[in-house]
Amino acid sequence: MKKILLAATAMLLAAPAMAQAPAANPAPTIAPAPSPDEMKLPRPARARGIPTALAIEAAQAANANCLSTTYKTTTLVADSAGVPIVVISNDGAAAITQRIAMTKAQAALKYKMSSGEVLAKAGTDAALAAAIKADPLIETARPGAFLLKAGNDTVGIISVSGAPGGDKDEVCAKAGIAAIQSRIQ
Repeated sequence: MKKILLAATAMLLAAPAMAQAPAANPAPTIAPAPSPDEMKLPRPARARGIPTALAIEAAQAANANCLSTTYKTTTLVADSAGVPIVVISNDGAAAITQRIAMTKAQAALKYKMSSGEVLAKAGTDAALAAAIKADPLIETARPGAFLLKAGNDTVGIISVSGAPGGDKDEVCAKAGIAAIQSRIQ
């Protein structure tokens, strides 16, 4: 009887602590809050990127292209340092598409080529494949991200995720680029 009473008491004492434990975020898509030390540092200007209005237009054009073929996608447009300018998800797009879009953008930025080209190159280069797998910002190369260029200068990245197969994501990303390319400076 004492054992049962002790077990019940332990459960009652533990219940408030268990009830207050925050649920794990199943799909984090943004960085954690800045630390107090980070808040004291100077705040540098953003890296070169396209204007927000163009980023929104490109993301909407990419998502509309995918939605026209029933694919619910997320499009991320980032500056030349990979910092998101805009992330827009179609209604019903899976939350994980935001994270996958970011990994595609990171691959394109790091290797200075489309994420599809990174995947193709990794298929024939074991050292590159290992480096991709070891990089926590990428882990798996997937098609769907392209560098945004003003002449020869990289000014950003567009990345699409959510269509079955990266080849379809690439078509949508290209539609987003086509909508704004003539105005990228």
